[in-house]
Amino acid sequence: MRKIQILSMLFITIIAGCKTEHKVEKRIMQENSTSKKKVVYQVFTRLFGNTNTTNKPWGTIEENGVGKFNDFTDKALAEIKNLGVTHIWYTGVPHHDVIRDYTKYGISNDDPDVVKGRAGSPYAVKDYYNVNPDLAENVANRLQEFEALIERSHKNELKVIIDIVPNHVARNYQSLSNPKGTKDFGAEDDTTVAYHVNNNFYYVPNTPFEVPNFLNGYLPLGGEKHPLSDGKFDENPAKWTGNGARSPKPSFYDWYETVKVNYGISPDGKKDFDELPKGFENEDYKKHFEFWKDKKVPNSWIKFKDIALYWIAKGVDGFRYDMAEMVPVEFWSYLNSNIKMKNPNAFLLAEVYQPHLYRDYIKKGKMDFLYDKVQLYDTIKNIMQGRGLTDNIPPILEDLKDIEQHMLHFLENHDEQRIASPEFAGNALKGKPAMVVSTTISTTPTMVYFGQELGEDGSENAGFGSPSRTSIFDYVGVPALQRWVNHKNFDGGKSTKEELELRDFYKRLLNFTISSDALMGEYADLHQYNRKNTENYDTKVLSFVRFSKDEKLVVVSNFDDKKSYQFKLKIPSEIIKKWNLTSNKYQLKDQLYNTKTFDLEIKNGVGVVKMNMNHLESFVLKMM
Repeated sequence: MRKIQILSMLFITIIAGCKTEHKVEKRIMQENSTSKKKVVYQVFTRLFGNTNTTNKPWGTIEENGVGKFNDFTDKALAEIKNLGVTHIWYTGVPHHDVIRDYTKYGISNDDPDVVKGRAGSPYAVKDYYNVNPDLAENVANRLQEFEALIERSHKNELKVIIDIVPNHVARNYQSLSNPKGTKDFGAEDDTTVAYHVNNNFYYVPNTPFEVPNFLNGYLPLGGEKHPLSDGKFDENPAKWTGNGARSPKPSFYDWYETVKVNYGISPDGKKDFDELPKGFENEDYKKHFEFWKDKKVPNSWIKFKDIALYWIAKGVDGFRYDMAEMVPVEFWSYLNSNIKMKNPNAFLLAEVYQPHLYRDYIKKGKMDFLYDKVQLYDTIKNIMQGRGLTDNIPPILEDLKDIEQHMLHFLENHDEQRIASPEFAGNALKGKPAMVVSTTISTTPTMVYFGQELGEDGSENAGFGSPSRTSIFDYVGVPALQRWVNHKNFDGGKSTKEELELRDFYKRLLNFTISSDALMGEYADLHQYNRKNTENYDTKVLSFVRFSKDEKLVVVSNFDDKKSYQFKLKIPSEIIKKWNLTSNKYQLKDQLYNTKTFDLEIKNGVGVVKMNMNHLESFVLKMM
């Protein structure tokens, strides 16, 4: 490996051109990406550095403010890194529709009738080869400002993730920044037919698009007058809407701001491309790359491959794929194998919500990680809300044990309610035992949504949408985060005592997880054994062990927000034997706060730990 690194460095020195590409190669070779847990910090880029506290519904940039790329200073990034973060997902970077006049930079205005919110949805991308102009100090240099942010992030030892949304694009997609020889989506489509394998979109021939009927009192921009807000949008013929709606007049509840991308699947479901051979799910990305190399693939596949490789060449370390299950798995095999050939350590994360599809998208589609939403997240949320039982967690681990390393865990993201919101838990402290379980129960990465570590409650009424989720559609401030940002000192100078204590908890937990060998080792359930054999062990408590050759952990969490529990936690003989322990006393020390120790006493081959747990308390106990 060292020889390869030296040769690579010499090659970089000799070949002055292709500078960015060689920087990527050098970084790849130096990376050891598998030895420790990963932690992703998802940050909504336009909100992070916004210190304006006005929060007027439907407010403009001038009224409500906006964050910039340059707000991610070395100090800000160092603080994120020190929280225990390895990867930063900059959400909302690709240029998407916004209701702001940037025509002096050659950017066309966007129509409020097909834009959600004033600041626009980050998932209605208008130009994949450039970035959101709102995020730049100098709009003309917006791409260079993002490139500088990538470099700063790497300098602070953070890998960079951005979004790619292959299922749909903005209705008015128009790139100003296409590399030479690259055509826009739809530029060469035959619009006289509903479908052609190399059309980028599906059409309703000879029929113009109609703006949906707005419901529930909704008005674009809250009813503010705007020259383009006239109930019309010029699209003829109409395209299918992003969620697959085929009507020229989509519903208000359809993804009407976007159009669906065609991947070579006809309206009756026929695949006009090669499928992977039987058993190919067991082949590595190199074999997948070779398989597609001589195949003719639909035009949309090539366009998204070119987009992904464009950003990889700029130093982006990975992607989060929106609604991946709405795109055929064969495309993912093609795309991800191309990416991995350029960067074998690329971090590829996808939204897939149907468990029966998980293995296909991991094995055939070559995804690194999928959201574990409908199983672990939904189950933990029910427990936090007082409706669910911890009994439901161990079966999830059993069901996913062959792919557990691929299932990313989270308690918040931009689509989900804030823990502290009344609609979720109403109290950020209820997230503490949930975070301990989520971060330590498997080898998979953890994701934290910005402000989660401070107890942000998402209560702002920004305009489009409703409170409980921090708005991704409008210009808004994030109060708990703003107190920590403290006029861009990034020091928590205006945070409350409770906010700082919560952030300290997250910092302790996340930093432990990224340094622990045991958390990349084996898992064994204690919960079901103790439910049968331990008095006072409740359905609000969860316990398990994690272990490697050199580290043994006992994890115990109490989800009850009112009740304390005293019980004798039992560790069954099979685990005691695996750990090669004899009848004796061993000391266990808590790794979160290092203030408590417990005795593990082994009698008749079974381990016993006397537990006294306060409400919402967790212990990560390491055998000393």
